[in-house]
Amino acid sequence: MSGPGFPVVRPRRMRRTPALRRMLAEVRVRPEQLVLPMFVAEGIDAPRPIASMPGVVQHSRDSLRAAATEAAAAGIGGVMLFGLPDPEKKDATGSQAIDPAGILNVAITDVVGEVGEQLTVMSDLCLDEFTDHGHCGVLDPDGWVDNDRTLELYAEMSLAHAAAGVDLVGPSGMMDGQVAAVRRALDDHDHGGTGILAYSAKYASPAYGPFREAVNSSLQGDRRTYQQDPANRREGVREALLDVEEGADAVMVKPAMSYLDVVAAVRAAVSVPVATYHVSGEYAMVEAAAARGWVDRDAVMLEQLTACHRAGADVILTYWALDAAALLR
Repeated sequence: MSGPGFPVVRPRRMRRTPALRRMLAEVRVRPEQLVLPMFVAEGIDAPRPIASMPGVVQHSRDSLRAAATEAAAAGIGGVMLFGLPDPEKKDATGSQAIDPAGILNVAITDVVGEVGEQLTVMSDLCLDEFTDHGHCGVLDPDGWVDNDRTLELYAEMSLAHAAAGVDLVGPSGMMDGQVAAVRRALDDHDHGGTGILAYSAKYASPAYGPFREAVNSSLQGDRRTYQQDPANRREGVREALLDVEEGADAVMVKPAMSYLDVVAAVRAAVSVPVATYHVSGEYAMVEAAAARGWVDRDAVMLEQLTACHRAGADVILTYWALDAAALLR
């Protein structure tokens, strides 16, 4: 504003130096807000690179323990574990997800034993990595996902994860009633201290493409009958509210960058912590552009993570967790 009796206001004065900008930043991403997704594969003895996700690997059990130790030293908040069984062990019901000797369950025990006092250990609670058809639940005779039968298996899977020592389970299959089924199973079997980070607003996004390679997905077709329509924001808020009502300790919006309006809307609607998942395709697009010299990788990385936090995410799952933590110190 300027005019008689008013000085000239120039907001740019308060952006003039790096020190001023740091002092006046409205939000700051902290390393402890970051969660590193990690993949562990059965039957390998060395890390296996994922071609579509430069810098990300499928871990062996030994390399997973070492990576978890590195993550703890970096000061990030936690890790999210995904287990990849031997392809020959996949079946119609995803039985390896429930077997105490299954790869994800032993990996949880490995990581908790290695860094359980230093990191929050989380697990992806879904059947898609374990089924021979690649869907997130069991199929009925007509080939549709059977919601209620799947809930029974999710409950069993949650007990296996809790017995292995996980801090938070992450039901990610978008089955109706999944949080209530998991909460009831945990409470009824003396695992009331195990929390639930619900994948509440998980959209049917093409940005999951590289993840399918990362988890050796068997999926044919798509998941549009149970994941959310990208056109719907209000539905995402409704799903989050339902999950909180069913007992979720935190809720998630996935993917991140195309859904920051949903993150903001969910943040305004719930009182529990809100997470978002910066997914494989979002990561891969930046990595590919940076490899060609088209963008400054680190600058875009920090800008996108800041945008997630500015939109309302308290926790950010990101494959950049270690690199970002080093820059944020």
